[in-house]
Amino acid sequence: MSMPPKQLRALQMLVLANACWALSFPIMKAVALIQAPLLPQSSSWFIASATIVVRFSLAAVVMLFVCWPTLRKLTRLEIWEGVGLGVFAAAGLIFQMDGLAYTSASTSAFLTQFYCLLIPLIVAFRDRRWPTLRVISSCLMVIVGVGILSEVNLRKFHIGRGELETLIGSTIFTGQILWLQRPKFAANNVNHFTLVMFAVIALCTLPVATLTVGGSDDWVAAYSSAPIAGLMGVLTVFCTLGGYLLMNYWQTFLTATQAGLIYCLEPVFASLFALFLPGWFSVMARIDYPNEKVGLTLLLGGGLITIANALMQLQPAPQASATQDDRDRR
Repeated sequence: MSMPPKQLRALQMLVLANACWALSFPIMKAVALIQAPLLPQSSSWFIASATIVVRFSLAAVVMLFVCWPTLRKLTRLEIWEGVGLGVFAAAGLIFQMDGLAYTSASTSAFLTQFYCLLIPLIVAFRDRRWPTLRVISSCLMVIVGVGILSEVNLRKFHIGRGELETLIGSTIFTGQILWLQRPKFAANNVNHFTLVMFAVIALCTLPVATLTVGGSDDWVAAYSSAPIAGLMGVLTVFCTLGGYLLMNYWQTFLTATQAGLIYCLEPVFASLFALFLPGWFSVMARIDYPNEKVGLTLLLGGGLITIANALMQLQPAPQASATQDDRDRR
């Protein structure tokens, strides 16, 4: 079955957005390794939340310059969309960060994909119909694929504080995806509500950094290294501005279920980047961050996720045409 050009373009752009977000994993790991000796007495909460504050504050400043000529046309609906997206994203990131302190990274990566099951269930409940067999099969394939990719050991798996908080974070991310999909926001200016979104994320995360900072000098020490400045620049331009602008514009041409499954490609790209970027960062910043190796888990897990996405894209998005008309008129 052929796919409408706009929907095909949306698919390609969301895959690119996943690549942008996946780039943040090795960058954030490198930043943490560089900052560890600079902030020996600081908590992991401060290091993680401060990075989010700086990252999204810089992105908000860039978007402010972009939107300045049209900022007077900012509407209440655009503010409302941006606030909702920002609150969902900030809350999800906070729960995810705290959960990581109490569970393994592989388990966290697996549980974060919980939203790919929640989205079709919520959409089915909203539309008062059962999910199709294609949707159910694709969701299960993604869950298994991410589980293989993350090397989750089900024999040792249990629901503790970390696992519960990660599930809460994933549920909140579900709200973010569905909030962006609301038809009432279709005519909003993407640049405007993205600016609001970035500002809200930074403001919501700032109290966490403020409450966990060891001293006023920690803010300066955390970003006193030249390699950190370079990595934060890449994190802001590609992983934040690039990834979220692509998401905020192109997701609306697909269904929420299709978008949720495409977003599960993120760990595949992250695994690919981890094959060579850590070595580059180690040389640049003089840290011990070895490259990962290609294994059977990457081939099997990534293959299942790719097949699941291909199955979902064989059927056109029912609301794509209406949303497309709204976007094209803007």
